[in-house]
Amino acid sequence: MALYVQKFGGTSVGTPERIKKVAERVGRFRKEGHDVVVVVSAMSGETNRLIDLAKQIHEEPSPREMDMLVSTGEQVTIALLAMALEQQGVPATSYTGAQVGIVTDQAHTKARIKEIDTDSIREDLDEGRVVVVAGFQGVDEEGNITTLGRGGSDTTGVALAASLKADECQIYTDVDGVYTADPRICSKAKRLESITVEEMLELASMGSKVLQIRAVEFAGKYKVPLRVLSSFEENEGPGTLIIADDEETPSMEEPLISGIAHHTNEAKLTVLGAPDIPGVAAKILSPIGDNNIEVDMIVQNVSPDGKSTDFSFTVARGDYKKAQEILEEVVKEMGSGKVIGDTAIAKVSLVGVGMRSHAGVASLMFKTLAENSINIRMVSTSEIKISVVLDEKFTELAVRALHTAFNLDKKD
Repeated sequence: MALYVQKFGGTSVGTPERIKKVAERVGRFRKEGHDVVVVVSAMSGETNRLIDLAKQIHEEPSPREMDMLVSTGEQVTIALLAMALEQQGVPATSYTGAQVGIVTDQAHTKARIKEIDTDSIREDLDEGRVVVVAGFQGVDEEGNITTLGRGGSDTTGVALAASLKADECQIYTDVDGVYTADPRICSKAKRLESITVEEMLELASMGSKVLQIRAVEFAGKYKVPLRVLSSFEENEGPGTLIIADDEETPSMEEPLISGIAHHTNEAKLTVLGAPDIPGVAAKILSPIGDNNIEVDMIVQNVSPDGKSTDFSFTVARGDYKKAQEILEEVVKEMGSGKVIGDTAIAKVSLVGVGMRSHAGVASLMFKTLAENSINIRMVSTSEIKISVVLDEKFTELAVRALHTAFNLDKKD
């Protein structure tokens, strides 16, 4: 029999009735003789409710206390699911991240897993118990509760699967797999039977909300078989299998594009008129990185006289205000420059390993956007990805137009 790590998101455990359904699904696996470790998120809406409570008390609460607060959401879910399993006659034990020994660094609200002690989990599995673990959280070496960032339960699931050498990590969500685009805005999107880790990593980083990027990184690094499934279908189907890049793919000829991702949680910052001297990019970006703000796309334009440069980059919209304040201080220190910004932008990306052997992807993308009167603000490319920044109001139009242009529309 196999060892499965199964992760259920907030919508999958959003009500007591849904928790009971999850228990039934898990119970079937256990009764078939499989060992099961379950990772759960907080009930749908609970984390947002806790964050709203915090804001009613303090406009900018400390990251440590925010972790203490929001980590309680998963504690409710694990206890309820363990109860539901026991009600069905399936022995179960629930653990918080700290109890199960998920040790992280000290970066509150964005912590990274350093190690996992699986001894208690293995003891419970040997005794025939289902282990229910709180996702999204851990503990640092000083005993402080930490959280892994929004969507961190995916990372918990894959990390546990890697540590336990599980046969498969199954991510149950509100969709039945990975699609060529977000089916909520592109009705012709198709479910993919399989996708490489490399492609999924790009889709996750470009805005696909099916999996958290760090979960995909774990899966690729530790060769964890990862499958995305729906928790809302009785006959769950095959979902989408995410395979290691060095594994043989099902099709001999790779499709040109595997998927289109979009991300609206973007903001753009520009330093106008910075001195065009060696080290100016480091001077601008170093304090941004020192404040744990992740930078995405970067563009630098030098003036015709070669004396100044305009330096632009994008950050998550939630980091915009802080990054802007940091840049204002940088400009003061440099003695020149002006900071401007824009929060009404979005990023749309084409992803596919087929780009490696096909030319003309960028030209078709740009032509399609131009035909739909969509202006490109920034461009970034990699071996298997092309991303553009555009005005947020054109996001859905861009996704649908590109989906059709690259022959991704499902056949009726």
